[in-house]
Amino acid sequence: MRIIRAPTLARAHELAVRTVLEKGWVLETENDEATIECEELALDVESPGSEPMASPASRFQKRFLDAYAENLLSGSDAKFEYDYHRRLFDWGERLSARGEDVHVDQIAYIVRKLISAANSRRAVAVTWNPVVDENLDDCPCLQLVQCLLRDGKLQMKVVFRSNDILSAAGSNMYALVHLQKAIADELGVPCGRYTHIALVPHVYFRRDMNDIPAFCRSGTEIQPVAEVCRACGKCSRASKV
Repeated sequence: MRIIRAPTLARAHELAVRTVLEKGWVLETENDEATIECEELALDVESPGSEPMASPASRFQKRFLDAYAENLLSGSDAKFEYDYHRRLFDWGERLSARGEDVHVDQIAYIVRKLISAANSRRAVAVTWNPVVDENLDDCPCLQLVQCLLRDGKLQMKVVFRSNDILSAAGSNMYALVHLQKAIADELGVPCGRYTHIALVPHVYFRRDMNDIPAFCRSGTEIQPVAEVCRACGKCSRASKV
């Protein structure tokens, strides 16, 4: 596992993109999509609520990110195979217990748990639902959220089974830190560190080719593996690797 420590979300995102593009390897997914995949990443962000929260290299900026975060916190009318709001705030789709449908607000549980036991390690929410997800074409990447109260601050640690580092991770982190702040506000404490663990980080280097140059800056900021540069061909480095 590679550990990346950064002061802000934006810098963590940039360093994660660089790590995958420089240290990764080509892999065709089970859906026949070309990716650069990398070993596990742990992004340790010291001040997740500090600006910049979004890298200027990302095409997803404040207006989009605020809407994405609001959908995570409050839900959306849009129809998807799954959504993180429902998985966190209303877990239990297609499940029943004692003859009643299961509806678990896991975020409310986290708040209750930390109010009742400030030193708890059990303030955890999960998203995976085997009854549903084993048969989905598009199943949740985010798997687990853990909150800890340490040194008077709320820490958040999240685990993704798979994470599109270029196009999705920035939005994921932005929204989850807003969730961290919402929980911290319920508890009356400030936010502490945010840790983002991606078990299989990757970049769709052909699909998202037009988004890579803003991060790599013609090879001056990032020097991607040869396959990425050859596929891109937008700077002189492509002919040298």
